[in-house]
Amino acid sequence: MSINDDYKARDLAHVWHPCTQMKDHEWLPMIPIKSGKGVWLEDFEGKRYLDAISSWWVNLFGHANPYINEKLTAQLAQLEHVMLAGFTHAPVIELSERLVQLTPEKLTRCFYADNGSSAIEVALKMSFHYWHNRGQKAKTRFVTLSNSYHGETLGALAVGDVALYKETYKPLLMQAITVPSPDCFLRDPDTWAEHCATMFEHMQKTLEQHADEICAVLVEPLVQCAGNMRMYDPMYLQLLREACDEFDVHLIADEIAVGFGRSGTLFACEQAGISPDILCLSKGLTGGYLPLSVAVTSEDIYQAFYADYHQQTAFLHSHSYTGNALACTAALATLDLFSRDEVLARNRSLAKSMAVAVSTLSDHPHVAEIRQTGMILAIEMIKNKQTHEAYSWQDRRGLKVYQHALANGVLLRPLGNVVYFMPPYVISEDEITLMADVAIEGIHLATAE
Repeated sequence: MSINDDYKARDLAHVWHPCTQMKDHEWLPMIPIKSGKGVWLEDFEGKRYLDAISSWWVNLFGHANPYINEKLTAQLAQLEHVMLAGFTHAPVIELSERLVQLTPEKLTRCFYADNGSSAIEVALKMSFHYWHNRGQKAKTRFVTLSNSYHGETLGALAVGDVALYKETYKPLLMQAITVPSPDCFLRDPDTWAEHCATMFEHMQKTLEQHADEICAVLVEPLVQCAGNMRMYDPMYLQLLREACDEFDVHLIADEIAVGFGRSGTLFACEQAGISPDILCLSKGLTGGYLPLSVAVTSEDIYQAFYADYHQQTAFLHSHSYTGNALACTAALATLDLFSRDEVLARNRSLAKSMAVAVSTLSDHPHVAEIRQTGMILAIEMIKNKQTHEAYSWQDRRGLKVYQHALANGVLLRPLGNVVYFMPPYVISEDEITLMADVAIEGIHLATAE
């Protein structure tokens, strides 16, 4: 038995994998990874895979990044963790200071958690509890967009709208108000901005009718990533910020996937020139090294909880590893790389290269659209380009692209019929060409039948 096969067998004996029908592994081999460097992952037999999706969108500056490794090694020798209740440490203080400097104006306070879903839970509870402390106890509901995804803990699921993840658990979930998404794939024949302006009418009416019972509106700025990488114009965020102010409702921006340069700016909200009331960050925050998330919020929200103990207004939400020193150190090293190198400028060049590399697909009879926001590029496969008839999900066309890509040394993990690129920022032009060529071949094969 090979080393790879040995690890596969041992894994299947005990490990239950996320977002996986485990029975598939009776015929779909998993890939044991021994090491990583830059954009490459390597198995135990020396086969390499270009990580075109940043290992679920987390890795910004490559695997085994020397600078992040150096900083973590130094921190490991000093302090690995201490609880953040009643204690503090240098990495969490410095990270909070820097995040406040970098995030949109009026965000001054950082509340840490372990992962993106937990940051959403923090934001939901924080918004509800704010209104409770202010005496507006009728505010108990949240508004979300159709096709949205905010995580898979119960609160995060409740404010999402991707049936694949949510449908089974509906009996357990609070009821959010769902408003049609400004998803520009559905425009006809408007520009992105025109379509978003039209679609905002739904949000406007919802806020007019329900503002007294709404705590917050929760959105993924510019890209609904898990919702098949659907995209929309910054104008929608501008209109939403104005409406939330008008109707006295919080705006929660879920930048867990699109933050830290993915959208073309450090934070997607920058492209609309707006500041949310709560900004949720995770994934790229630590460069893909360690679990960490943060809800960055305003002084106004913070002050609603700040009172003498006997008033019982404190925000009693906690995680054991809140503000972990090693994770904060990785985040600080990641921010160092942004400030040290011309990351965003280089990303603009890489984004153009990705667009050019797949441009031949624009005329493909089974490609409905190639869309892009910064370092996120998506290619939507479709059964009938004229009628927009989609492929059946049972066909698993994306899986065929995935298998072809693995056979040719590239890790792509399509979302249904959407093939996307979300590579680490250290990818080279030659690696972009390889990634694109393999994806194009896979799309040809997957749509040939």
